[in-house]
Amino acid sequence: MDVVLLLCISCTKVSTPKPYGYFRITPPDTAYTDFQLSPFNFHLSTYPYTFALSRNAVVQPRTDQNEPYWINLYYPSLDATIHCSYKPVRGNLRALTEDALELVYRNASHASAIPERDYARPDDRVYGVLFDLEGNTASSCQFFLTDSTHHFFRASVYCNCPPNADSLAPVYQYLRTDVIKMIETFEWNE
Repeated sequence: MDVVLLLCISCTKVSTPKPYGYFRITPPDTAYTDFQLSPFNFHLSTYPYTFALSRNAVVQPRTDQNEPYWINLYYPSLDATIHCSYKPVRGNLRALTEDALELVYRNASHASAIPERDYARPDDRVYGVLFDLEGNTASSCQFFLTDSTHHFFRASVYCNCPPNADSLAPVYQYLRTDVIKMIETFEWNE
């Protein structure tokens, strides 16, 4: 009888399901330095552009000899990358712009919205557009910059994990702040 009573009492605890949780992501503090590197192990001329670079980013020059000015900005603490590409403008500004827009809107089916923000700094000959891709998209923001005659620079932000806008919100906001700093300090080297 005592055993039956003991079994009845021990089975009365009701367990409640726990909601899904996410790891707390605390982005690092940021300080900036000038990006001024030379391609190919720093033996040739400097890159045709410069900007303020977060000290939390590691510059990874790409190894494609046909595109010597393409780089990745890798954030080890966030496991995220800003992929940067550069093309000279040779009467192909429309094609370069259309290609950049196609890459942005390729994510449109997953984005809940894609607000755009224009940038124009005529004194520095820097013009461009920033695209914020809201929702569970592979890239949270992308932008391109040009001087309309000689240079075209494009960048996109990717986290190295499945997209989840809610859990990655602090990372996306941190990287967006760095992207805006890049845009606002961007200059062409002539």
